[in-house]
Amino acid sequence: MKIFIACLGTETNTFSPIPTGLENFSETTLFHGDATQHAPDLFTAAMHVWRKNGEMEQATIVESVAAFAQPAGITVRKVYEDLRDELLADLKAALPVDMVLLSMHGAMVADGYDDCEGDLLRRCREVVGPDTVIGGELDLHCSITPDMCGAADALVTFKEYPHIDPADRAEELYAICRDKRMGQTNPVMAVHDCRMVSTWRTPDEPMKTFVARMQELEGQDGILSVSLAHGFPWGDVPHATARMLVIADGDQAKADDLARQLGREIWDLRHETAPVMTPYKEALAQAAAAAAGPVVIADTADNAGGGAPSDSTFLLREILDQGLNDVLTGLYWDPMAIRHCREAGEGARLDLRIGGKCCRESGLPVDLNVTVERIIEKAYQPFGDVRNSMGMAVWLKADGNVNLVLNSVRTQTFHPDAFRQFGIDLSAMKIIVAKSSQHFYAGFAPLASQVIYASSPGTLNMDFANLPYEKLTTPYWPRIEDPFS
Repeated sequence: MKIFIACLGTETNTFSPIPTGLENFSETTLFHGDATQHAPDLFTAAMHVWRKNGEMEQATIVESVAAFAQPAGITVRKVYEDLRDELLADLKAALPVDMVLLSMHGAMVADGYDDCEGDLLRRCREVVGPDTVIGGELDLHCSITPDMCGAADALVTFKEYPHIDPADRAEELYAICRDKRMGQTNPVMAVHDCRMVSTWRTPDEPMKTFVARMQELEGQDGILSVSLAHGFPWGDVPHATARMLVIADGDQAKADDLARQLGREIWDLRHETAPVMTPYKEALAQAAAAAAGPVVIADTADNAGGGAPSDSTFLLREILDQGLNDVLTGLYWDPMAIRHCREAGEGARLDLRIGGKCCRESGLPVDLNVTVERIIEKAYQPFGDVRNSMGMAVWLKADGNVNLVLNSVRTQTFHPDAFRQFGIDLSAMKIIVAKSSQHFYAGFAPLASQVIYASSPGTLNMDFANLPYEKLTTPYWPRIEDPFS
């Protein structure tokens, strides 16, 4: 058996002004046939699983490009086409192959391509023909499109947000595709449009129970896989709404019925699962009044993992205006400020202009007199079982024990070690502001006295009813209370 594996994707915020070019891929993830010889990250982890499983079964593994970019705005057309064509050329050279397994995101948009995954899968199908098994693993913040379903034999999304299960889903997809190749099963896919635009936090009830129920259904009565594709609210594409995806063994009607049933169940939970947000000024005041700390505040609108710049200053300005003390906030993407700090050196005291550089949604820069407490040339933070690069990072301290961490490689705040590696005592902080929407939760919730999700101006606008969609034209909740009527 010969298995072809590759990775290509990003999460495209079509409202973000930051172009996604080759430098973004190079800085994040870019390998040309040797990704599995390096440490896994969120989207190459699947390739490691597939290589391991295939080699255990004496399969020949052909590895192609592994390219993933930090979420930002629309991908440059030539960059997407060059990476796609490299993958397709490798696939043609590998023929014949028995299985094609692709790690993608599901919300990648390039100039001229609203559905990069559908385009890629369709072209792969044209290369390999109808008999080769094609499977795709997707982030749950994905669009499920007709082109994707028409070209693939099986699609599986992450089930958890924060994403703690990419390796598990890679195992799931491998088993489905291998069994199909061996003639043991005949997977058929069904998709139900839930007609909702929202976000769902799976550690919280009732989503925790709903995800557990999805998993309990798998392996029973011919059901092979169940996925809830949450959709990506900040991608203006025709199929942006959440969708229920079910794979059954040869029984299309059964798959259709279960997708529809589970879709209606998640629809019935729409008000209960809608994210609760606190206006940022109120969130900071509430945290300051808390009996004990640290109170962790999520700066959701400036999450680099959703395509935001990660240099907005709205919460920082309010921290200063409210005169708050014992505060830690980050990660701020500010290579210019970092250069000044590197030139000045550790221990230096200097006036520094921070943030507010990328776009209107970044707010105005903040001028502070700071001490450079520590500089780390190559900083990292954990994200699940993988390491995430922060680039060069700097810990700054201003009066009132207001602490900031700046970094040169744009990324969200995943884990407390993003701060601890500097020697910062998180337990001594009254307030910790993490630029993240949800991935921070697994690491920060255990140390927090409470967690507050703050709304503020920014690229990730949580007012889902009024997002300025142009390409998403179908009715959806919460813009329309009953889009099924």
